[in-house]
Amino acid sequence: MDIDKWYTRARQEVIDYWQTDQYEGLTSSEIKNRLHKFGYNEIVEKEKIAWWKRLLAQFQDFMVLILLAATLISAFLGEYADAVTILIIVIFNAILGFIQEYRAEQSMNALKKMAAPTAHVLRNGILQKIAARELVPGDIMMLESGDKIAADARLIEVQNMETQEAALTGESLPVRKVADQQFGEESSLGDRKNMVYAGTNIAKGRGKSVVCATGMVTEIGRIADMIQDGEEESTPLEQRLESLGRWLVWGCLLICLIVVVTGVAKGEPLFLMCMAGISLAVAAIPEGLPAIVTVALALGVQRMIKRNAIIRKLPAVETLGCTTVICSDKTGTLTQNAMTVGKIITDGNLYDVTGIGYDIKGKFLLNKQEFDPKTDKCLQQCLEMSVLCNNSILKHNDVSITGLWRKRENVGWSIEGDPTEGALVVAAAKANLWRSELEKQQRRIGEIPFESERCRMSVVYEKKNQYFVYVKGAPDIILGLCKHCSRKSGDVLLTPIIKAEILTANEQMTDQAFRVLAVAYKQIGKVEADHLSESMETDLTFVGLIGMIDPPRPEARQAIHVCRQAGIRTVMITGDHRNTAVAIAKELQMFNNDNNQALTGSELDGLTDEQLGAMINRTSVYARVSPAHKLRIVKALKAQGHIVAMTGDGVNDAPAIKEADIGISMGINGTDVTKEAASMVLADDNFATIVAAVEEGRGIYDNIRKFIRYLLSCNLGEVLTMFIASIIGLPLPLLPVQILWVNLVTDGLPAMALGVDPNDHHIMNRQPRNPRESVFSRGLSRKIIGRGLQIGISTVLVFAVVYFAKNDLAEARTMAFCTLVFTQMFHVFDCRSERVSVFEIGLFRNKYLIVATACSIFMQLLVVYHPFMREIFVTVPLTIVDWMIILGVSGWTFMIGGIRHVFFRKRVPQSALGRVH
Repeated sequence: MDIDKWYTRARQEVIDYWQTDQYEGLTSSEIKNRLHKFGYNEIVEKEKIAWWKRLLAQFQDFMVLILLAATLISAFLGEYADAVTILIIVIFNAILGFIQEYRAEQSMNALKKMAAPTAHVLRNGILQKIAARELVPGDIMMLESGDKIAADARLIEVQNMETQEAALTGESLPVRKVADQQFGEESSLGDRKNMVYAGTNIAKGRGKSVVCATGMVTEIGRIADMIQDGEEESTPLEQRLESLGRWLVWGCLLICLIVVVTGVAKGEPLFLMCMAGISLAVAAIPEGLPAIVTVALALGVQRMIKRNAIIRKLPAVETLGCTTVICSDKTGTLTQNAMTVGKIITDGNLYDVTGIGYDIKGKFLLNKQEFDPKTDKCLQQCLEMSVLCNNSILKHNDVSITGLWRKRENVGWSIEGDPTEGALVVAAAKANLWRSELEKQQRRIGEIPFESERCRMSVVYEKKNQYFVYVKGAPDIILGLCKHCSRKSGDVLLTPIIKAEILTANEQMTDQAFRVLAVAYKQIGKVEADHLSESMETDLTFVGLIGMIDPPRPEARQAIHVCRQAGIRTVMITGDHRNTAVAIAKELQMFNNDNNQALTGSELDGLTDEQLGAMINRTSVYARVSPAHKLRIVKALKAQGHIVAMTGDGVNDAPAIKEADIGISMGINGTDVTKEAASMVLADDNFATIVAAVEEGRGIYDNIRKFIRYLLSCNLGEVLTMFIASIIGLPLPLLPVQILWVNLVTDGLPAMALGVDPNDHHIMNRQPRNPRESVFSRGLSRKIIGRGLQIGISTVLVFAVVYFAKNDLAEARTMAFCTLVFTQMFHVFDCRSERVSVFEIGLFRNKYLIVATACSIFMQLLVVYHPFMREIFVTVPLTIVDWMIILGVSGWTFMIGGIRHVFFRKRVPQSALGRVH
């Protein structure tokens, strides 16, 4: 027997395999043996890494080691402010990494909370209540309504039992369970109706089962194993910055070495040149880059919180910006997770019912016109019978609906009972029909409950000494029991033509993902009413069809449309049936028959990885899938080079969410397991919030490119200033202390301010950037090198002219010093856009940048004019003429851009501003 496929075996086979007795259970000695063999029924965590090892591991990164070396050098040079700043950056980044590595462990803790604390079992012929962790395979587990199931088990007896498996399978409706059927090997998790699973709940009824899997062998245990096996991957930005850091460090060190050797060869003092080389190395290596990236991401997180997106992992902000595929669970993510009556057919008329979920303010529409249901005898009859043949209760603020509440228009309604029946009660409430009022006119006598074998439910009511049986159930079954059909003019014979019309209407609604129930009735005598039996469910009068659906979220269609404009594919992955999933996907306009296809879990099992890879870009819907299928889909998309975002709310989504480049959990309906596995949580469970998050991600990446452009071109300019001067035989244009000051003034506040530059208004009209593209792509390297050369040449030019004209080394160095700083101050504004001038996007739009630049300029003026600062930095006061030279050389490109804007400007199309920079 295949030990993973108990659902394919008869119940007696399973009992025999486990050598147990369904009436006596296991003996004490057998329980002890099996505990030793199978272990306790609990989630087992892999061996944890000691916290101090995790912390030390954060300091082993190449850039971190370089930054630590820069800290020591800065302290040696007496630049304690720089040393402390760098050290704070390193420690802050280490703490962030340390915290993030606990995410998997928190997922395990959340999974453990899902385990049932106790279970009822038969042992030694006695019904006992035991700790759930002591369950063993072969135990006879008793199940009652409200129980949390403690292990995976094969049902051997059921009595009107349903389980709520949404957290595990993603299916919102309770699942009717059976004991006397077997299912095929290809059956998906949600179709194995003779099984119950750990972590799910008994919605109603009772049953008896034989435990088949415990601990890590259960479905939830396998999910735990998949979560623990998931590996954290670096984001595209982290990978690029790590590569960039290595390249910059070695390149800068090489140039600094050349500067030192050249200076010594010219006869400069060895100590001075070594200090200059070390200072240049500290200035050239952009140690502020990790800090600014972190700050930019953190500020993005704050903006996203205001838009209901809670980030649990900082790099996720940037990853969202290059997302190419969003894999979304259907139930509760794209849909409301609330069954709603959408269509009713009576007397040949189709009525649309507005309102979503448990909103009782909806309307009835006939031919798109508002319609009063109480003016139509058949429609009113259909609604009344559906709410009477019903056991669910519509509640408000934990108070059942009565005549008192029906007049009040409040929100916050909820259903107590079966969601399908609840949808019928809500539909009747929209027509101002309340069971409490109806039952003042008629009294319930009895009920024949719904059974999966019968596919129907019946109730008997007495009304003015007359007795009626109201029946609801599967349309094909109910029609087979009907003889007449209700019409406004009176009941007519149910002819084959009328019956065919009704079945066609049923098929059309089913194709649109509606779950359809038929309603019928019959007047009976008192004797039949006193002796309920199925015989009274014959010769019924058909009243109508009621179509229910878990409707799409109103905002989901627009969000998917925006994603499509942004070049992002939306893929539905659900445990629901194919037809239902495809119908919802079509309504959301994410599926069309010409370009898309749908796959089921069983079809996925029949595909090799190569075959799936060939189909993955055409498949928009995956139905009847298990957690392992979801994980495989995400991996297949990533293998195609996609950056994958995975959304979901159930336990079944957690492994795929953790595997995805960006995992997104629902905040309201999401389980703790899913939230802990996710990188981002949607506080409002709104799919549209993902679009806002993508927009922020793209904006943050733009800003990161801006300050990379700024920092590297400035640092390159500093290095080239020293390098060019040493090559052409000039004295040192800048002293070591001046180099360090430039590094402090220019790399700090202005670069930080670029990190909060406002987003382009049309940022979501772009296609996603290639996740494999270099951070220097789209001409950024050319801009950096070009501006670096300009900064370096301009500074050396001013130094050389003043030095040879006045033969005053101190003044030449002061002017070169100021030229270098002011060239970078002008350049920071150019970095705000890669294709249009700062005047076209608004010079004062980024107020933080204005303030940061003003502060840097003020600090530089202090160095030049304050006596104490002049003595430290070896500067001299400058004249107006000196400043005119400095500003002219530093800002000539900025001034030309301003002149062009004033005299030759043309209106820049908004679409142009929205293109890729």
